[in-house]
Amino acid sequence: MGALPGFARQTDSGLLLFLRVTPNAGRDAIDGSQTRDDGSVVLRVRVAAAPDKGRANAAVIALIAKALGVPKSSIALVSGGTGRLKVLSVSGAADALAARASALPA
Repeated sequence: MGALPGFARQTDSGLLLFLRVTPNAGRDAIDGSQTRDDGSVVLRVRVAAAPDKGRANAAVIALIAKALGVPKSSIALVSGGTGRLKVLSVSGAADALAARASALPA
């Protein structure tokens, strides 16, 4: 398996993805990784949905599921339900998920 991008961590059940989400954007898109001031790396994601009643979170999950080629049901929000910084858990074969995560825009 190749090296994981900085925004991903391998777990026993798959991957954890660290995201920075911009809701109310003009379109749904993955903008690539970003190194934050504290040195952490996040994947920048923008969604057109408003952050109201979980709509933006659902849009983020749908966008990541499509990008990784996994069902939405295999993705769970671990933390950041009401903030811009989110952690998603993606269940599945870690090697295959790591390869797909590495192919996301840098």
